[in-house]
Amino acid sequence: LSMLEISIGAEKVFEIAGFPVTNTLLTTWLVVVFFVVVSQLLVRRLQLVPAGVQNVFEVVIEGVLGLMDTVLGERKKTEKYFPLIATIFLFVISSNWLGIFPGFGSIGFHDIHEGHEVFVPLFRSGASDLNFTLALALISVFSVQFLGIVAIGFFKHAGKYFTLKSPIAAFVGLLEFISEIAKM
Repeated sequence: LSMLEISIGAEKVFEIAGFPVTNTLLTTWLVVVFFVVVSQLLVRRLQLVPAGVQNVFEVVIEGVLGLMDTVLGERKKTEKYFPLIATIFLFVISSNWLGIFPGFGSIGFHDIHEGHEVFVPLFRSGASDLNFTLALALISVFSVQFLGIVAIGFFKHAGKYFTLKSPIAAFVGLLEFISEIAKM
Protein backbone atom coordinates (compact mmCIF):
# COMPACT_ATOMS: atom_id res chain seq x y z
CA LEU A 1 0.00 0.00 0.00
CA SER A 2 1.59 3.26 -1.09
CA MET A 3 0.91 6.52 0.69
CA LEU A 4 0.08 9.72 -1.11
CA GLU A 5 2.91 12.22 -0.76
CA ILE A 6 1.93 15.88 -0.58
CA SER A 7 4.80 18.19 -1.37
CA ILE A 8 4.81 21.93 -0.87
CA GLY A 9 7.86 22.49 -3.04
CA ALA A 10 8.13 21.59 -6.70
CA GLU A 11 9.86 18.30 -7.46
CA LYS A 12 12.82 18.08 -9.82
CA VAL A 13 12.00 16.06 -12.92
CA PHE A 14 15.30 16.38 -14.82
CA GLU A 15 18.25 18.73 -15.36
CA ILE A 16 19.42 20.75 -18.34
CA ALA A 17 23.12 21.70 -18.06
CA GLY A 18 22.92 21.59 -14.26
CA PHE A 19 19.70 23.65 -14.15
CA PRO A 20 16.94 21.72 -12.38
CA VAL A 21 13.66 21.51 -14.28
CA THR A 22 10.76 21.00 -11.89
CA ASN A 23 7.30 19.65 -12.63
CA THR A 24 5.73 23.09 -12.10
CA LEU A 25 8.28 24.72 -14.42
CA LEU A 26 7.50 22.11 -17.05
CA THR A 27 3.80 22.95 -16.77
CA THR A 28 4.43 26.69 -17.05
CA TRP A 29 6.50 26.06 -20.15
CA LEU A 30 3.51 24.19 -21.61
CA VAL A 31 1.27 27.19 -20.88
CA VAL A 32 3.75 29.56 -22.55
CA VAL A 33 4.09 27.27 -25.61
CA PHE A 34 0.29 27.04 -25.81
CA PHE A 35 -0.07 30.84 -25.85
CA VAL A 36 2.72 31.30 -28.40
CA VAL A 37 1.18 28.72 -30.76
CA VAL A 38 -2.38 30.03 -30.35
CA SER A 39 -1.32 33.66 -30.82
CA GLN A 40 0.65 32.78 -33.96
CA LEU A 41 -2.33 30.90 -35.39
CA LEU A 42 -4.68 33.78 -34.56
CA VAL A 43 -2.41 36.44 -36.05
CA ARG A 44 -2.06 34.52 -39.31
CA ARG A 45 -5.81 34.07 -39.75
CA LEU A 46 -7.27 37.37 -38.56
CA GLN A 47 -10.55 38.25 -40.24
CA LEU A 48 -12.60 41.42 -40.21
CA VAL A 49 -15.67 39.38 -39.26
CA PRO A 50 -14.46 36.96 -36.57
CA ALA A 51 -15.35 33.28 -36.65
CA GLY A 52 -14.42 30.24 -34.59
CA VAL A 53 -11.44 30.59 -32.27
CA GLN A 54 -10.97 34.27 -33.13
CA ASN A 55 -14.53 34.90 -31.97
CA VAL A 56 -13.84 33.19 -28.61
CA PHE A 57 -10.69 35.25 -28.06
CA GLU A 58 -12.45 38.49 -28.98
CA VAL A 59 -15.18 37.71 -26.43
CA VAL A 60 -12.52 37.10 -23.76
CA ILE A 61 -10.68 40.31 -24.68
CA GLU A 62 -13.87 42.37 -24.65
CA GLY A 63 -14.86 40.87 -21.30
CA VAL A 64 -11.50 41.75 -19.72
CA LEU A 65 -11.59 45.24 -21.29
CA GLY A 66 -15.10 45.78 -19.90
CA LEU A 67 -14.04 44.67 -16.43
CA MET A 68 -11.00 46.94 -16.56
CA ASP A 69 -13.17 49.85 -17.74
CA THR A 70 -15.24 49.57 -14.59
CA VAL A 71 -12.10 49.69 -12.44
CA LEU A 72 -10.06 52.30 -14.33
CA GLY A 73 -12.98 54.47 -15.44
CA GLU A 74 -11.99 55.13 -19.05
CA ARG A 75 -11.12 53.12 -22.16
CA LYS A 76 -7.85 55.01 -22.82
CA LYS A 77 -6.36 53.89 -19.48
CA THR A 78 -7.76 50.42 -19.96
CA GLU A 79 -6.04 50.02 -23.33
CA LYS A 80 -2.77 51.31 -21.86
CA TYR A 81 -2.63 48.75 -19.04
CA PHE A 82 -4.46 45.93 -20.81
CA PRO A 83 -1.39 44.00 -22.08
CA LEU A 84 0.16 43.58 -18.63
CA ILE A 85 -3.04 42.87 -16.72
CA ALA A 86 -4.52 40.54 -19.35
CA THR A 87 -1.25 38.62 -19.69
CA ILE A 88 -1.04 38.00 -15.95
CA PHE A 89 -4.76 37.11 -15.78
CA LEU A 90 -4.66 34.67 -18.72
CA PHE A 91 -1.37 33.14 -17.56
CA VAL A 92 -2.65 32.48 -14.03
CA ILE A 93 -6.06 31.16 -15.07
CA SER A 94 -4.53 28.92 -17.75
CA SER A 95 -1.97 27.54 -15.31
CA ASN A 96 -4.72 26.74 -12.83
CA TRP A 97 -7.03 25.20 -15.42
CA LEU A 98 -4.21 23.10 -16.86
CA GLY A 99 -3.57 21.74 -13.37
CA ILE A 100 -7.03 20.10 -13.24
CA PHE A 101 -6.64 18.19 -16.53
CA PRO A 102 -6.59 14.42 -16.29
CA GLY A 103 -3.03 13.17 -15.90
CA PHE A 104 -1.78 16.20 -13.98
CA GLY A 105 -0.61 14.90 -10.65
CA SER A 106 -1.28 11.26 -11.54
CA ILE A 107 1.32 10.59 -14.27
CA GLY A 108 4.84 10.45 -12.95
CA PHE A 109 7.54 8.25 -11.51
CA HIS A 110 8.71 6.87 -8.17
CA ASP A 111 11.84 8.31 -6.57
CA ILE A 112 13.73 7.79 -3.33
CA HIS A 113 13.51 10.82 -1.01
CA GLU A 114 15.03 10.72 2.49
CA GLY A 115 15.09 6.93 2.42
CA HIS A 116 11.44 6.58 1.39
CA GLU A 117 9.96 5.87 -2.00
CA VAL A 118 7.74 8.76 -3.09
CA PHE A 119 5.66 9.42 -6.17
CA VAL A 120 6.82 12.45 -8.18
CA PRO A 121 4.20 13.73 -10.64
CA LEU A 122 5.55 14.68 -14.06
CA PHE A 123 3.20 17.67 -14.33
CA ARG A 124 1.87 19.88 -11.55
CA SER A 125 0.03 23.18 -11.73
CA GLY A 126 2.45 26.10 -11.93
CA ALA A 127 0.41 28.02 -9.37
CA SER A 128 1.04 25.29 -6.78
CA ASP A 129 4.66 26.46 -6.53
CA LEU A 130 5.42 29.43 -4.27
CA ASN A 131 8.03 30.62 -6.78
CA PHE A 132 5.20 31.21 -9.27
CA THR A 133 3.40 33.42 -6.75
CA LEU A 134 6.59 35.24 -5.78
CA ALA A 135 7.51 35.92 -9.42
CA LEU A 136 4.04 37.31 -10.17
CA ALA A 137 4.16 39.45 -7.02
CA LEU A 138 7.55 40.90 -7.99
CA ILE A 139 6.41 41.59 -11.55
CA SER A 140 3.18 43.21 -10.33
CA VAL A 141 4.72 45.43 -7.66
CA PHE A 142 7.63 46.60 -9.81
CA SER A 143 5.32 47.17 -12.79
CA VAL A 144 2.98 49.32 -10.70
CA GLN A 145 5.92 51.38 -9.43
CA PHE A 146 7.43 51.72 -12.91
CA LEU A 147 4.12 52.67 -14.50
CA GLY A 148 3.50 55.17 -11.67
CA ILE A 149 6.86 56.81 -12.37
CA VAL A 150 6.14 56.90 -16.10
CA ALA A 151 2.68 58.40 -15.53
CA ILE A 152 3.54 61.22 -13.09
CA GLY A 153 7.34 61.40 -13.00
CA PHE A 154 9.93 60.10 -10.56
CA PHE A 155 9.94 62.95 -8.04
CA LYS A 156 6.16 63.29 -7.83
CA HIS A 157 5.83 59.51 -7.46
CA ALA A 158 8.54 59.38 -4.76
CA GLY A 159 6.81 62.34 -3.07
CA LYS A 160 3.92 60.00 -2.23
CA TYR A 161 6.26 58.10 0.07
CA PHE A 162 8.87 60.60 1.19
CA THR A 163 7.61 64.03 2.18
CA LEU A 164 8.53 66.62 4.79
CA LYS A 165 5.26 68.61 4.64
CA SER A 166 4.30 67.55 8.16
CA PRO A 167 5.24 64.80 10.62
CA ILE A 168 1.94 63.03 9.98
CA ALA A 169 2.41 63.15 6.19
CA ALA A 170 5.96 61.83 6.58
CA PHE A 171 4.72 58.97 8.78
CA VAL A 172 1.85 58.12 6.42
CA GLY A 173 4.28 58.20 3.47
CA LEU A 174 6.62 55.83 5.27
CA LEU A 175 3.70 53.48 5.99
CA GLU A 176 2.68 53.62 2.32
CA PHE A 177 6.25 52.76 1.29
CA ILE A 178 6.34 49.80 3.70
CA SER A 179 2.93 48.63 2.45
CA GLU A 180 4.18 48.68 -1.16
CA ILE A 181 7.06 46.42 -0.21
CA ALA A 182 4.81 44.24 1.96
CA LYS A 183 2.47 43.58 -0.98
CA MET A 184 5.01 41.08 -2.27
